[in-house]
Amino acid sequence: MNQFQTGDGATLHYEVIGSGRPVVLLHGWTSSHREWLYYATQLAGAGRFLCWDARGHGFWKQPRDTEPPTVGRMAEDLFEMIQHERLRAPVLLGHSMGALTAWEHIGRYGTGHLGGLVVIDQSPRLVTDQDWKLGIYGAFDDRQNTRFIEALQTDFAEAVLRLAAYGYNTKVRERYEADSGGFKMLREFLREMDAGPLIECWRSLAAADYRAVLPQIHVPTLLIYGDQSQFYSLEVAEFVRSAIPNAQLEVYQDSDHSPHLWQRDRFLADMKRFLRDLPRVSP
Repeated sequence: MNQFQTGDGATLHYEVIGSGRPVVLLHGWTSSHREWLYYATQLAGAGRFLCWDARGHGFWKQPRDTEPPTVGRMAEDLFEMIQHERLRAPVLLGHSMGALTAWEHIGRYGTGHLGGLVVIDQSPRLVTDQDWKLGIYGAFDDRQNTRFIEALQTDFAEAVLRLAAYGYNTKVRERYEADSGGFKMLREFLREMDAGPLIECWRSLAAADYRAVLPQIHVPTLLIYGDQSQFYSLEVAEFVRSAIPNAQLEVYQDSDHSPHLWQRDRFLADMKRFLRDLPRVSP
C-alpha cells in the first residue's frame, strides 16, 4: 500500500487503482479501504481511485503524541493527502462516516479545489432533538447517544451490531436476533478492533452538524440512498437533495445503509455516468 505522514506524525495508508481523474473513496465508521477495492477495480477505466484507511481504522496505528481520530482531524488528513498526491479537482466519494468527513473538509476548505462529490446514505446530523428529527432512527437524542457510548465501552462489537439491528430495517433486526452467519462474522471482525480510538471517533461524529455546510457545496453532487436504510428515512435524502444546489438523488430500492453493496451494477453504472458527465479538468 501507499502511505504518507500527516502533519502530526501519523502514518496513513491507501491503495491507488486506475488512472485519470482522481476519486478519493472515504469509507464508513469501523470499515477500511477494503470497502472500496472491488468498486475501484471495476471503475479503474473511469478514473484514478484512492482508497484510504481513515485515522483509527484499517492499518492505522496511533503513534505517541498524535491526534485522536476525530472527524476534524480526518478532514485535515484528507486535505494533506490531496496535497501529498497533488490531486487536481478530485472527486470525494463518502459513505456514512466518509460523507461526514467530506462535509467537514468542505466546511473548512470549500469546494473550489474539488471536481465533484458523491454522498452515500448519510444525514448531516446524527443526533436528534426537538427541532431535528432527521438523524439516526428519527429519534436518537443526546441521552440515547450517551447510552450508546456506554454500551460501546462495555461491549464494543455488540453495541455496534445492535445499533444497526434496531433501526428502521426489520429484516436486519430479524437476522440479528437469529444470529445469522453474517452477524457472526461481523461480530468477530469488530472484536478484533481497537475500540478506544473508534469510540473517540464516534463522539466527534455525534457532535457534528453539517446542515449549514450543504448549501455551500458548489460542485456536481450525486446522492445515493437506500429506501430500507437502518438509520435514515427518505426524508433525510430529500432534505440533503434540497439543501445542496443542483444535487442529483438516486434512491436504491430494497437497499439498506450500504446501497452500493446491494445494487453493485447500478452503483457502478451511476458512478461511470457521473464521472463521464463531469467537466473536464485541464492538464
